[in-house]
Amino acid sequence: MTAVLRVVLDQLVGPTDADLAMASRELSRALVVTAPKDCEVAAIVPAAASPADADDALERAVPGLAEVTRSALARRELAASWQLGITPGIGGGMIHSPTLLAPLVRHDRVHDHDQTVVTLWDLDAWERPEELARGAVGWHKAMLKRAVKHADAVVVPTHAAAARVGELGAFGDRIRVIAGAAPAGFRVPTDEVGRRRGLAVPDGSLVIAGTAAPSARLSDAFVAIARAGSDLPVVVIDAPEDDEPAVLEHAAAAGIAAGRVHVRRVRDDADRAAVLAGAVALIAPSQLTAFPWRVVEALAVGVPVVAADSDTHRQVILDGGLLAASDELGAGLAAILDSVAAVERYAVLAGDRGRAFSWRSAAERVWQLHADL
Repeated sequence: MTAVLRVVLDQLVGPTDADLAMASRELSRALVVTAPKDCEVAAIVPAAASPADADDALERAVPGLAEVTRSALARRELAASWQLGITPGIGGGMIHSPTLLAPLVRHDRVHDHDQTVVTLWDLDAWERPEELARGAVGWHKAMLKRAVKHADAVVVPTHAAAARVGELGAFGDRIRVIAGAAPAGFRVPTDEVGRRRGLAVPDGSLVIAGTAAPSARLSDAFVAIARAGSDLPVVVIDAPEDDEPAVLEHAAAAGIAAGRVHVRRVRDDADRAAVLAGAVALIAPSQLTAFPWRVVEALAVGVPVVAADSDTHRQVILDGGLLAASDELGAGLAAILDSVAAVERYAVLAGDRGRAFSWRSAAERVWQLHADL
């Protein structure tokens, strides 16, 4: 008898977040590749305006799916329905969601072998609710409450997140730690120079991951650059275009001229790899309990990393970069920029640590989790 793992792939049909879409795609691909004998992977997706086109796109994104179960509801309506516990025709069997969106309803794991697992990559709804839409905050909190009642396991990417989620609900031993990774094949593209030119990103820059939102702590990064005495250009990735005035204000407050700062929303994986490849270092100032995607990508291509000391960064970076208190980031950056030899040494450390993250490894652990359940 064939066991089917049904993966919720709403982010591949109606994406709401680029990193969640990437994680859903890469984990699903790896699940297909690592499927044990007599096991296969299927998909649960929301309705699409053009089902045929959506199916073609899904097949290109995740080749080898055994079947696709399509809801009658589009993603927004599906999220609202599942928040209320209304899941007609969807529940049952082994269900794994790479996000918090799942048909979390009462089921019998012991007798019917039904099981539902969800994933929480960040705790933004709890740690920075004022920066998010009220509806999004309410939805995440409601779904976590449903997970407390009905999830057989909750996957988080770090032990720091596990400890925090354990405080948000009575999950007992149902929390599992499975880290994410950079996109499969994330490497410096052969046309990296041309890509940076196309993005108007200078070589030899300092890259900051974040937005103008207070929780991103961009001001800490700019102050660090100023204190390090660096005159290198600065590239801020992930910030939307309308954040640029606020980003430049943070830079000006730290004494950094606007002409040195380049704000870019780099969505394409290869473009992002090219930007990082041209960087001297990545600065990660945020202290949120969220998987640091850009840090992991920097490690993957061997870019020196200086990050705010936090439980999350401590567990993800380990000895692959330099951790410092927020007011000591400047000293940390100065240590990396001290010499060419220092930059090269931290680049080697980053590359070594980057090899610890793999979607194949994550998929194998997901299969083991469902087997254990």
